[in-house]
Amino acid sequence: MNTVGPRMRAHITDSFGRQGLMAHLGARLTTIEPGHVEITLEHAPTLTQQHGYFHAGVTGAIADTAGGYAALSTFDTADSILTVDYSINLLAPALGERLVARGRVVRSGRTIAVCSLDVHALVGERSTHVATGRQTLIRLANRPDR
Repeated sequence: MNTVGPRMRAHITDSFGRQGLMAHLGARLTTIEPGHVEITLEHAPTLTQQHGYFHAGVTGAIADTAGGYAALSTFDTADSILTVDYSINLLAPALGERLVARGRVVRSGRTIAVCSLDVHALVGERSTHVATGRQTLIRLANRPDR
């Protein structure tokens, strides 16, 4: 099984640590693999909309971020990335104890990466697929995000 090297792992976790929105939401990086990142977010009343479901903005934000770091894992530690475009389809109400967003690289080239995005709401071990999407990112070569 391929693993992300220690330099890339540090690059991703350091960058994630500088994301004010992810800290504000309470999101955590829970999986970092080559071309695959997962972000977990525990339920809190401050993350919901009027029906008590996780807000779509929260769902989209963690999906976008998971895809971004999945793409970054395919580039160099001197690089950073920016989302060029993403779309998200909400499949079911996001009701659960936590959300898990998974970003997976579909194709990574010299400059552009395309990722698939999926978000699941979990109650215990029961998982509901609540969102899916696609994302395009651009590599900022030799431009760290510090």
